[in-house]
Amino acid sequence: MLEKLLARWGGVHAWSVVVAVAGIAWVVYRSRRNQSDQSGKQAEDDIVDNQQCETVTVSTPASRQRRRQPRRKRKLKIFYGTQTGKSKMLAHQLAVGVQGQGYETEVINMEDYDPDDSLANEAEEGYVCVFIISTYTEGTTPEGAKWFCQWLEDTVGDFRVQKTLLSDLYFAVFGLGNSVYKEHFCTVARNMDTWLQQLSAAPLQVFSTGDENTADSKHGGIEGDFEAWRKSLWPKLKQALDGRKIKKCSGSTCSNKCGNCGPKGQQEKGQGEGQGHHHHDGKCSSDEEEEVQFESTSEEEHEETAASPEVTQRSKVVDLEDLGKIMHIAKVAKKKEEEELTNGEPREMVTPMLREALEKQGYRLIGSHSGVKLCRWTKSMLRGRGGCYKHTFYGIESHRCMETTPSLACANKCVFCWRHHTNPVGTEWRWKMDDPKTVLDGAIQNHLSLIKQFRGVPGVKPERLAEGMEPQHCALSLVGEPIMYPEINAFVSLLHDKGISSFLVTNAQFPEAIRNLVPVTQLYVSVDAATKDSLKKIDRPLFRDFWERFVDSLKALSDKGQRTVYRLTLVKAWNVEELDNYAQLVSLGQPDFIEIKGVTYCGESKASTLTMANVPWHEEVVGFVQQLADRLPDYELASEHEHSNCLLLAHKKFKIAGEWWTWIDYPQFHRLIKCYNESNGEKTFSAADYMAQTPHWAVYGAKEQGFDPDETRFYRKKQKDISGC
Repeated sequence: MLEKLLARWGGVHAWSVVVAVAGIAWVVYRSRRNQSDQSGKQAEDDIVDNQQCETVTVSTPASRQRRRQPRRKRKLKIFYGTQTGKSKMLAHQLAVGVQGQGYETEVINMEDYDPDDSLANEAEEGYVCVFIISTYTEGTTPEGAKWFCQWLEDTVGDFRVQKTLLSDLYFAVFGLGNSVYKEHFCTVARNMDTWLQQLSAAPLQVFSTGDENTADSKHGGIEGDFEAWRKSLWPKLKQALDGRKIKKCSGSTCSNKCGNCGPKGQQEKGQGEGQGHHHHDGKCSSDEEEEVQFESTSEEEHEETAASPEVTQRSKVVDLEDLGKIMHIAKVAKKKEEEELTNGEPREMVTPMLREALEKQGYRLIGSHSGVKLCRWTKSMLRGRGGCYKHTFYGIESHRCMETTPSLACANKCVFCWRHHTNPVGTEWRWKMDDPKTVLDGAIQNHLSLIKQFRGVPGVKPERLAEGMEPQHCALSLVGEPIMYPEINAFVSLLHDKGISSFLVTNAQFPEAIRNLVPVTQLYVSVDAATKDSLKKIDRPLFRDFWERFVDSLKALSDKGQRTVYRLTLVKAWNVEELDNYAQLVSLGQPDFIEIKGVTYCGESKASTLTMANVPWHEEVVGFVQQLADRLPDYELASEHEHSNCLLLAHKKFKIAGEWWTWIDYPQFHRLIKCYNESNGEKTFSAADYMAQTPHWAVYGAKEQGFDPDETRFYRKKQKDISGC
């Protein structure tokens, strides 16, 4: 048709026809475009009308307008399973910090929670779950958390349950344990993390642990490990609580923001094993569940999530406040930690949290690893109400005795420990170390400060108070393991230079230190059980070769020339049936004396299952000692202190002409040790060189039963015995 038109009208009118056709096409296009725009606008108006609570986000002029649904904020539930109360304490600390940032939190004891009815609903109700749980001794689950863990394990193994049961749940797990038991280290928490992932729950962060063994802990103990974990968790936890989108890890295309891929996600020793995650060349894969990463929408938001909780100096309670301030504190702390690691400088033994706990118990801490505390017998003798059993057995003046330790750390966690395990534990010295003079000067200064507080107290005798200001004895048995202190020999020598006698107690786990120990006034070894199984049950030692170390320590004791003592603590229904075994142990160490004392009940504690039923009566202790004496022909009952429920078996070499000589001639001891030091150890001496006669009232069978007649017996009604030594 176009050709006919061109032929009819000629080439002159060809261009006009083309323009006309183009114009018609343009009109049709514009008409259809307007209809489409009106339809889209109407649809958007309908959405806005139906979503009255929605907000409109306007982009920059260069981009299109877009509307975004507001994020639904999630809530936090913190579950804890505890044996000694530490998991509960950490759970509440985390809760306080998160609450301070404006998020809703709830702390739940696993003992009071039924996962069968509630766990699958937590994500649907808008919760993020954090689990803090301890592994007790050799892989044991805390009593209150057994049902919770059993339910998880059973659910994973139940073929009737869909493995996507917890697919909407986001969680994090922090485990508490002791790395000495490597095969059982945090196994409860590790299993929980695995079971949750097998049920398709998504971890916010790689499973982390807190190590009770402060020597091997990366951050100096459970508190330090928890603080580091919390700082690392907070950015991801904040994003989850803010309701941000969560992307599954995409393997080879992962940007390493999930924290599980790449070099930054590599686990520390003992962590991350058996969780179902594997890493190959920076790629992330999983047997059961892909790992998660959080999408950050802006650089500003990413910087905000770097904020970490703050431990306030005043209250020591975790608190999240101003983000800028927290970020500054976090940067300073991180820089300090990096400097310590770079310089190879060891950490302090006592963390701020531990310091606060010990100070609440009446300890005066010295430097970074030592302490001093007044014994109740010191207070008693200041009032003229009698001294402790060491006064009866060895002539110590209790009001002039300083109870201290140069090492708060210990290698055991005895069930009858009256300190309820607030002190740190470890198998070797890896902390900062104060010099012996600093420790001794601090101990004396703090001890005298405590004595001064009794000035003017009703009942305190002025002459006793004046004597108390000049300590003459030092009981190195306060808490911990004094012999762990690398400078213990120098410390003991400084004591002797000041005319202070030394009574050192060791838990028989450091035989080499016993061999290298300089002469002390009296050296004790705690013999809390007579068989390997019972010793493990009662002392709960950290060393795996604890029994070999124990036996070797007793043998080392037999080589010491000065006074030596076995110290037995009787725990009814635990170790009172091992008489023959005790007799065999006595033949190993051949001690000069054997102290047998009924266990002291120190009140209810989650760290121990002991009750008053485990405390033997004095008559029962006497019966045990008499049976033990029948098995030891070289020993005889020499003294008793009924008030302390304690008796003394002494080697017969201290019974001269029918009279006992268990007391100590302290001036003579100081003369002998001075000669020993001046001769560089050539002029040795033995226990027989500084013994003194035992007074009649202190001898076993006396009517006083070990109570000094110069003192006044004071009876308290309904008062628990919380004696220290």
